[in-house]
Amino acid sequence: MSSLKGARVVQLPSERAAAGTTPDGRGESGKAVTRFLRLTFGLASAGTLALGGRMARARFLRWRRKDPAELERVRRLDINRRGRISAGRIVDLVEPQTAEAKSALVGYSYEVAGVTYEAAQDVTALPEIAAMAQFLSGQTASVKYDPKRPANSIIACEHWSGLRLLSH
Repeated sequence: MSSLKGARVVQLPSERAAAGTTPDGRGESGKAVTRFLRLTFGLASAGTLALGGRMARARFLRWRRKDPAELERVRRLDINRRGRISAGRIVDLVEPQTAEAKSALVGYSYEVAGVTYEAAQDVTALPEIAAMAQFLSGQTASVKYDPKRPANSIIACEHWSGLRLLSH
């Protein structure tokens, strides 16, 4: 070997590929491709899982969609649970006749922090209140309202009534 001073070593193309290989048989360029493929498959898997999760959530929410009567019942119970009480007055009774059902709206007014609010509540889901609604006009009542949104209020719910029940 010492007699080959200044001689160049020439490698064949097949020897060059073999020289950069690792024990598992992949060369340097193979490592880069492998990393790229792992990243691609990882991102594709994550995207598929995210899309599947969104679809499952949308299907669940559609399945759990509540009808308007149930939403109103939940609203009343929420105000009953965390509402504050103020004095109010029953203004009038509105009984719009529709083809499907008869409803009774009790109109009332109340004051919170110097602001007067007027609202109406459908009491058809509350049979005791609906039965006596025609006698309530002009009566005083307690009103429960949401402290964060005072315009959101009730005069009665399944567990509470702010009306002075009259005996007939």
